[in-house]
Amino acid sequence: MWHQREIALAPRPRGFHLVTDEVLAAVPEIGSLRVGLVHLFLRHTSASLTLNENASPDVRRDFRAWFDRAVPDDTDYFAHSLEGPDDMPSHIKTSLTGSDLMLPVSDGRLAVGIWQGIYLCEHRDRGGARSLLVTLFGESA
Repeated sequence: MWHQREIALAPRPRGFHLVTDEVLAAVPEIGSLRVGLVHLFLRHTSASLTLNENASPDVRRDFRAWFDRAVPDDTDYFAHSLEGPDDMPSHIKTSLTGSDLMLPVSDGRLAVGIWQGIYLCEHRDRGGARSLLVTLFGESA
């Protein structure tokens, strides 16, 4: 079985946001896979995806603090600033975390760790809605 769907993630402020439930709700076909893979591809250069701690909000705050300190806005050595002081830093942050995730599916559920969740990493102050292409492939139950 192959299935592909584009979903729109609601606009969020800069930060690291759990979107696991939003993705699962938008792609109920995951429940029909006995074994398979889900590929998530974020179609943007100023936001990214990662899989990490899904319980403590401190982790998400710490991620943001580290990223903003490691790659600060409005740095004088960045030439690319067409869309504002967070433009080039957002591209660098996206390169650090990546635009896609490949996740296993087992018996109709994501086969990730109990403390793992899908993050949308929004690197812009106002990034807008984000487009996520979800591709499923595997064997149906």
